[in-house]
Amino acid sequence: MNQRHSGIGMTSQRTRLRMVERLRAEGITDERVLGAMGEIPRHIFVDEALASRAYEDMALPIGFGQTISQPLIVARMTEIARNGRELGRVLEVGTGCGYQTAVLAKLARQVFTIERLQPLVPRARAHLRELKLLNVRYRHGDGYQGLAEEAPFDAIVITAAATHVPEALKEQLAPGGRIVVPLGSAEQHLVVIERSPRGFTESRLDPVRFVPLMPGIS
Repeated sequence: MNQRHSGIGMTSQRTRLRMVERLRAEGITDERVLGAMGEIPRHIFVDEALASRAYEDMALPIGFGQTISQPLIVARMTEIARNGRELGRVLEVGTGCGYQTAVLAKLARQVFTIERLQPLVPRARAHLRELKLLNVRYRHGDGYQGLAEEAPFDAIVITAAATHVPEALKEQLAPGGRIVVPLGSAEQHLVVIERSPRGFTESRLDPVRFVPLMPGIS
């Protein structure tokens, strides 16, 4: 790992491992998820001025009114999506800076990620290329539509708060698959939607706070 990745001081590997221990203490039990969180240098995904805060459990701004989610939420959503199984194809709605994408790329055979804000796409691609995570396909597009041509997906992770789950995304979920999504506006909760031969079931989990999921592209 080069010096930019390994970091120094508040961005060092030791700081990252302390973050992992904090995630474990907060209830994250999936060792594969914890391992991925420990390997990925979160500080390279934020502005240099914020790098010393990268391993605190807080969301940080990445520009364009968007944020990088707090580590606990990234770990929690990934753990829920994985559900202890091997992941083949995963769809991420909302690439952002690419940090959640990178965690998923460590755990899935292939990740497809959609971002509506065009300037964020090359930035995320550059971050993941730097980390040699090459199993990701990027799309500047409308996350509400998903990627029907690449479906079905074993998991769909939506990284912005929706008021509802678009039917297009539910139809792109493989049987036995899971959608993990923050739902709500003034009050948001993490929701997991599972697809079985009998249809869809929905479970409401933790209260969360995300930027809103917007339709269209920009």
